[in-house]
Amino acid sequence: MSDNPLVPAGEAWEWPESEWRRVVNKVRAGRCLKPRTWPGGARCAVALSFDSDHDTIPLRDKDISPGRLSQGQYGHRQGVPRIRKLLQRYDLKATFFVPAVVALLYPEEQRGVAAEGHEIGIHSWIHERNSVLPYEVERDLNFRARDVLEKVSGQRPVGVRTASWDFSPHTLAITREMGLLYDSSLMADDEPYELVEDGQPTGIVELPVEWIRDDAVYFNMVRFGGLRPYTPPAGVYEIFRREFDGAYAENGLFLLTNHPHYIGHRSRIQILEELIRYMRSHSGVWFATHAEIAQYCKDQAGL
Repeated sequence: MSDNPLVPAGEAWEWPESEWRRVVNKVRAGRCLKPRTWPGGARCAVALSFDSDHDTIPLRDKDISPGRLSQGQYGHRQGVPRIRKLLQRYDLKATFFVPAVVALLYPEEQRGVAAEGHEIGIHSWIHERNSVLPYEVERDLNFRARDVLEKVSGQRPVGVRTASWDFSPHTLAITREMGLLYDSSLMADDEPYELVEDGQPTGIVELPVEWIRDDAVYFNMVRFGGLRPYTPPAGVYEIFRREFDGAYAENGLFLLTNHPHYIGHRSRIQILEELIRYMRSHSGVWFATHAEIAQYCKDQAGL
């Protein structure tokens, strides 16, 4: 039996139609916001994002092991610097989603990222899981996280990516109350779409993610568990390249999620550079931040 009052009582197969329809329709994908053309007549939009989790995953789990914490610290010491140099080398702007605790631990990193023209987005307080939080706690942590990011970086966030893409039944209402432009946590499409809550359009742009386009599923490592990296860098590059090829063929959006403590290693940053070179070899590719893409889609749709 669930402690969540939003979960209907009984087993799922016992729910009346009204209940499973309520659950399904709480947050849905609305109209597609893929524009007819991208800026300057570009054929494809590319959104590179980096979830700067750093130390927060072990902290969230109350894991005080210096070993686990050091894995996250690598993202600050090596991962983000390598990523920033790579983006600077190709004159690209990206979006960094940052937990508030990371911003407080490494304020100079966030100020440097913002000063270079990159976007800072909300990514939880301490990488908490929204689906286990009471509404009041989730709301408080989101507002506090936004305020910390603005104070530290000097940039007021306009978008959110939930930690672990864990989207609760309350998350969208909180996002709307915060007046944000977009979310990037859900997976209902390849292209941008408008979020619908309880059957009503919200005006919030969704920039959809997918585990296929996330480095963590290929490189994550849990020392005392069964989770081991199993995909070589060349294999990950092949997957990412094919996803871009599909977006390019369909005149759509290619959104890639990376984590500095994974992609920032020597053998892996090469994947990202090779992919950037490949994408830049195609004509009509618009590299932009999540905020720029979301605003363009919203404007084109007249929202």
